Amino acid sequence: MSQAFPTSTDGITRLELTLIAQEFLAIEAKLLDERRFRDWYELLDNDIVYHVPLRQARLKLQDEIPPGAYRLLDTKKHIETRIKRLESGAAWAETPPSRTLRMVGSLIAEKGERSDVIVAESAMLMFRQRGHDRPGDVIPVRRRDQLRLTSAGVRLLRRDALITEAVLTTPNLGVFL
Repeated sequence: MSQAFPTSTDGITRLELTLIAQEFLAIEAKLLDERRFRDWYELLDNDIVYHVPLRQARLKLQDEIPPGAYRLLDTKKHIETRIKRLESGAAWAETPPSRTLRMVGSLIAEKGERSDVIVAESAMLMFRQRGHDRPGDVIPVRRRDQLRLTSAGVRLLRRDALITEAVLTTPNLGVFL
């Protein structure tokens, strides 16, 4: 994303918002799939909240996410610690490292409550395989992102990543959603 970016959604059409969000999410997926975690880290806003709520099987969809229960609730400092651990070789859950492929689609983008924020809702399917002795996992996720427009480019301000499964079939969440 080398071009100058607007710092406000004022005067930007919904199509332009969608294109900005689409490009950001595609670049983000590529960086993560290539394990370029430091480059991805640079796309995070200093105030990021990275939230993966716990999901329960309930009759009503609105009852599936218990308040205050989560699988992950990270700040930028937490994410930096996770990246350092991945780089250290001591992240046993990621030895050997996961090979991933993220497909992001069903994107809906709109202006956020703040003039410097785009709200981007998307669906993501992540294929993940470690080693070669077992079939890979498919992790389906519905994401709601807040993307902050800055003079340095788009930054991920908040991610709420709701995993479709109530019971994880993947062995761990050592990958970024």
